[in-house]
Amino acid sequence: MTQSMKIDFVSDVSCPWCIVGLGGLEEALRNVGDLVQAQIAFHPFELNPDMPPEGQNIVEHVGQKYGATPEQSASNRAAIHARAAEVGFTMKTNEQSRIYNTFDAHRLLHWAGIIGGQHALKRALFTAYFTNNQSPSDHEVLVAAAQAAGLDPAGARDVLESGRYAEEVRAAERRWYQAGISSVPAVIVNDRYLISGGQPAAAFERAIRTIAAETAAAAG
Repeated sequence: MTQSMKIDFVSDVSCPWCIVGLGGLEEALRNVGDLVQAQIAFHPFELNPDMPPEGQNIVEHVGQKYGATPEQSASNRAAIHARAAEVGFTMKTNEQSRIYNTFDAHRLLHWAGIIGGQHALKRALFTAYFTNNQSPSDHEVLVAAAQAAGLDPAGARDVLESGRYAEEVRAAERRWYQAGISSVPAVIVNDRYLISGGQPAAAFERAIRTIAAETAAAAG
């Protein structure tokens, strides 16, 4: 019997491990087949909420924030690119890439969560940033991502220019922070189970099967 599974995916569109984790989760859900019917909702988390619109060079940023040398930064990028490739996603970030403010992208995702198409928009935003090296703080980039996801570009532009959903995004960020989420991706299943980090598909699959078994046992 197929179980309904609620999955809350807390992440940032400029977080490389978030697309790795999403790819792993998606593969795991394909692998479990009819065991579960998952409903995935994406929630906001800003890694760099104070980042100005023009952003900052990625090597400079990682050096300041984590103390990584340019060589360590390059090695880490290569490792993440390889992990992304394992889940079928192409990453093209390099030493010239930049870290940007993502607040408006989260406002657009909130809108997509209301009207439908949030998953497709999340994917399009990851592609814009990590594959095409575009800025997720640029409204033209965001409108194009919405259109690529099958959403109304005029509606997307209206959301961005109006400032709509700013309070809702801030409230959601506070709610997840108060729930103890301090790093992403954070995947919460059925409001009870937390899976942290960009896990491989096998890890997600084991967790999903275990949760499904526990849920079935509890239901008698």
